[in-house]
Amino acid sequence: MPTTPHVAILGAGPVGLDAALACADAGWPFTVHEASGAVAAHVRAWGHVRLFTPWELNVFHRMRAHLGDVPQDGVCPTGAELVTRLLRPVAELPALTGRIRYRTRVAAIARTGLLKHEQIGTTARALAPFTLLLDTPDGEDTAEAALVLDCTGTYAHPNTLGDGGIPAPGERALAHRITRTIPDTADPDRWRGTVLLVGAGKSAQTAARDLAALPGTRLVWAVRSGAPDWGAVPDDTLPARQDLVDTSQALADGACDRVTLHTGAHVRSLHAQGDRIRVRLATTTSLREVLADHVVSLTGYTGDHTLHRQLQVHECYATGAPMNLSAALLAASGASTDCLAQPAPGIDQLRTPEPGFFILGAKSYGRLNTFLLRTGYQQVDQVVAAYAAPAHARAAEEAAAP
Repeated sequence: MPTTPHVAILGAGPVGLDAALACADAGWPFTVHEASGAVAAHVRAWGHVRLFTPWELNVFHRMRAHLGDVPQDGVCPTGAELVTRLLRPVAELPALTGRIRYRTRVAAIARTGLLKHEQIGTTARALAPFTLLLDTPDGEDTAEAALVLDCTGTYAHPNTLGDGGIPAPGERALAHRITRTIPDTADPDRWRGTVLLVGAGKSAQTAARDLAALPGTRLVWAVRSGAPDWGAVPDDTLPARQDLVDTSQALADGACDRVTLHTGAHVRSLHAQGDRIRVRLATTTSLREVLADHVVSLTGYTGDHTLHRQLQVHECYATGAPMNLSAALLAASGASTDCLAQPAPGIDQLRTPEPGFFILGAKSYGRLNTFLLRTGYQQVDQVVAAYAAPAHARAAEEAAAP
C-alpha cells in the first residue's frame, strides 16, 4: 500500500462523506463517486421520515470538528433535516471541494490484471491497484485506486414480496406499480382507497402508523410472523422507537377500524385488475384475496453485491454481509433487535480476503437490521487508523535513518 493511497469512496451518503473527511484529515488523495446528482440520495428518498435516533447518534466527531455548529439537542431529525443541516454542509466543506464526482455510478470493480481466482492471498494481488468501471454523464470511463471503500448503502435495492424471499408470481410484471419506499403521506389523496402493506420492521411500522392516520385510507397489513413482537426492546432508551412498537401493537389490537392485520401471512400472487391489484394472501388459517388500490412492500433492503463479484469477498451464507463482521455480530447479539447493543467494529472484522477492499455502512450488515450511522462512522475510524499506522511507522523509520 502506498504511503498516501488513492482512495475510491463509493457513495456520498453519511458514511461515504465521513470517510471523505477522514481521508482529507489523513492527507490522502481520494475521490467520491456518487451516482445521483446530489449528496445523500438515499436519505433524501426518505426525507419525510423522522429517525428514532437523536442528533447525537447521527453526527460523528469529524463532522462536528469541521462544521462546529451541529445540533446536539436530543431531538430526532427527519431525513430532510439530516441532509440540510449536516450532510450538505459537509459536502460543501473546502476539504471536499472537487472531490465528489456526481452522476458517476460505479458499475464494477476488479483487481487490475487479475481475475477473481488468481493470486489468492499473495502480495502480488495486494499490490495490484483496483480498476473501477464508471458510468458517467459523458459515457463509460475507468479509474484506479489503491483502497476502495464501498459505502453504497442498501435503500436502492429492496427485497421482494414472495414467500421465501423470491418474487411472488405477478410481482415482476407489476413492479412499476409497487411502492418499495416509506410512503410520504403529506398528500392524503395519494393514498386514498385500500393499501396493502407487507412487512413488519421499523420502516413498515412507520408506514402503518402514517397510513392509519389518513381518514380516506383502509389499510390491510400483512406480516410474516404469526406472533409479531414488533422488535420491542426491554426498557427502551429511545422513546421514538418505543412509540413505533406501541402504535403497532395498538393497531394490531384493533385501535383503528380502518386497519386489518393478517399475521403468519405471505403473498401468493398478484394480478392486475384494471387500475387495482388483486393480491392472494396465504395465512396460517386460510387463503384471502385483497383488492388493493396501492401495494407497499417494505420487506427490507440489501446492498448491490454485483459490484464486487470479481473480487475475493467472503460473504456470510445467512446474512449476505462480509463473513468476519457477520460472524462477530451474530456471536455478540444473535437475533437482537437493539441497534444500541451492537459491538464496536474492529479492523479484523471489517477485512475481506480482498486486500484494500472494505464494505462499510448499512451494506456491511447485509440482512441484519441493527445498523446505526454511528456504527458506520466507527468503521471508517478503524479502516483509516489501520492504513495510517503503517504510513506513520514508515515515516518515523525514514526520519530516524542516518
